[in-house]
Amino acid sequence: METVQELIPLAKELMAQKPRRNLVRLYVLGGVLALFGAMLGLMETLCSPFTAADSLREREAAVAELQAARERQALRARALLEKSKQLEAVQGCRAPTNRLHAS
Repeated sequence: METVQELIPLAKELMAQKPRRNLVRLYVLGGVLALFGAMLGLMETLCSPFTAADSLREREAAVAELQAARERQALRARALLEKSKQLEAVQGCRAPTNRLHAS
């Protein structure tokens, strides 16, 4: 049924055949479900630009959070590297001193 104009002849034909009550209920239910589906599709089409903008904002926020986490991790790595260098420097100074006393 591409157009609404086709529904009127169909309804007239169904009424001329004197359909049973169950058959009429089935056709009405199918028509209501089709109308409901069309309305949902229309609402989805109208609202999709707004949901796309929201998902774009969420992605940008997630990317910013990941970048911040990477920066924090890089700072921690630098701090650990500096600590290890300081520890090596301290241990390097003590080692000859210990050897002098031991010999």
